[in-house]
Amino acid sequence: MIDAYEDPGTPDVRGGWRYLWWLVRCQPGRSVAGALLGSTWMVLLAATPYLMAKAIDEGLEPGDWSALSGWCFALFAVGSFNAWLSIMRHRTMTRVRMDANFRTVKVVVGQAVRLGAALSRRTGAGEVVTIGVGDVQTIAQALTVVGPGVGACVAYLTVAALLVSVSPVLAAVVLLGIPALVVLVGPFLSRLQGAETEYRNRQGVLTARIADLAGGLRVLNGLGGKSLVADAFHRDSQHLRTQGYRVGAVTSWVQALGVGLPTLFLAVVTWLAARLAAQGDITVGELVAVYGYVAVLVGPVAFWVECGYQLSRGVVAARRVVDFLRLEPLEDKGTRDAPAEPSALHDPESGVTILPARLTALTSAHPTDTATILDRLARYTPSRATWAGVPLDEIRLPQIRERILLADHEADLFAGTLGEMIAPHRGAGNCATSHNEPAAALHAAVADDIAQALPDGLDSQMDAQARNLSGGQRQRIRLARALLANPEVLLAVEPTSALDAHTEALVAERLRITRTGRTTALTTTSPLVLDHADTVLYLVDGKLAATGTHQQLLAQEPGYRALVARDVEVVK
Repeated sequence: MIDAYEDPGTPDVRGGWRYLWWLVRCQPGRSVAGALLGSTWMVLLAATPYLMAKAIDEGLEPGDWSALSGWCFALFAVGSFNAWLSIMRHRTMTRVRMDANFRTVKVVVGQAVRLGAALSRRTGAGEVVTIGVGDVQTIAQALTVVGPGVGACVAYLTVAALLVSVSPVLAAVVLLGIPALVVLVGPFLSRLQGAETEYRNRQGVLTARIADLAGGLRVLNGLGGKSLVADAFHRDSQHLRTQGYRVGAVTSWVQALGVGLPTLFLAVVTWLAARLAAQGDITVGELVAVYGYVAVLVGPVAFWVECGYQLSRGVVAARRVVDFLRLEPLEDKGTRDAPAEPSALHDPESGVTILPARLTALTSAHPTDTATILDRLARYTPSRATWAGVPLDEIRLPQIRERILLADHEADLFAGTLGEMIAPHRGAGNCATSHNEPAAALHAAVADDIAQALPDGLDSQMDAQARNLSGGQRQRIRLARALLANPEVLLAVEPTSALDAHTEALVAERLRITRTGRTTALTTTSPLVLDHADTVLYLVDGKLAATGTHQQLLAQEPGYRALVARDVEVVK
């Protein structure tokens, strides 16, 4: 089975079927072993009625007790050996499925890491969660076809050959009847694929809505929007339930036919064999053997239907994984070096220029406009933005990432100690000197009280996304992490939006001191922060409308004053 640190290989993303075949090819020895064990197990199931027929014809009917004893012992030996084979087959197939499961998890996680910050811009959180929770298991289960599926084919051919020696008529009925049963189930499997695809898509949408609710329930409740979102969730969940009923209806027909048709076929063949035995064309032992052979075939037919069902669902899941693996991060065509000295960043689309070694604030009535500008200046979206007059798209991306940091106010916080959360690149076992750096960053972000309140300080264990902290505390932790990175250019999106006025004023003051001599740009509408900025850029509809200090814009721009002024005396 794949090791936790083993390279999972390069997946085949040309389609769902090719991805499933790639999972089989990644473990050829185990797959072949599963097929051999499954085939031998099913063939020996067919040997049971053969041995029973011999015991009746050669031992029981003529009264030869030694022959009867011999054939009975052979039955016991074959049954015991087959029981052991069944155990080994199950173990092997469990390893096949687990390998496929872990391998898919690794390639999906690797792709998520590869996409990096582009992940949220390429797909929704619900899609990734649905893949990890449901699709991975479905894909692994589909590989059942490797063992019992192959074994069913071998057992079918073996039983057909045995029936030829008993009665060509019965052999012809079995050879033609079994494929006919599988063909009857085929249309339902096609319908299942379509219904399952629609169900998975709706499930991804609903999972994304659940993630949004979990992250913003407190804010929604405060704004009075909880009922609106709850109604939308209820509507989506009802659609998902309706689609689930469609999937269940098709599945019930597939499973019913998988059990009912082979049983009906068994009855027909047994009736034909009984007539042949009554006419003297076959012996009583052969009649028992025919019944046993056909009874054994119920298993392979049921496996075929089950494998078809699992493959139909597995292909749907594999296609979703393949679609995710096909996503590409922001393409890097840059061949030029970044400017050697601190230089200005310019966004022609909005007219915004971020001067070096200054604290610049961007403000707008629409926060998404300012956040989009920072996205372009950090090169997370294609644009005509420049750095020292050089288009950002032409500069090598690693150099941009090394010197320009975009600090999103909703950036992920990973579980671990507080020190690891703030300084993940330093890892565990920080020395005393390195402990001082996070402490300084926490102080600059006015977050030192958070560490002091925790039982073990920087060594305190934190939940994923720091859920054991309040929204304002999480925001200050994110800011501390960005300040600790100490990039040449820091672009911060709404770094104080969840803070009270007193804390916000302290953050603005310490941020200015901490970032002295370095380029900093942030988006905000808070006058407490804007008053500490060297330059304030006022935007209207995503375009630069005015530039100046906070006080200058208050006096000269009525729109700016209406947007940011919180003191009615200032408005006068």
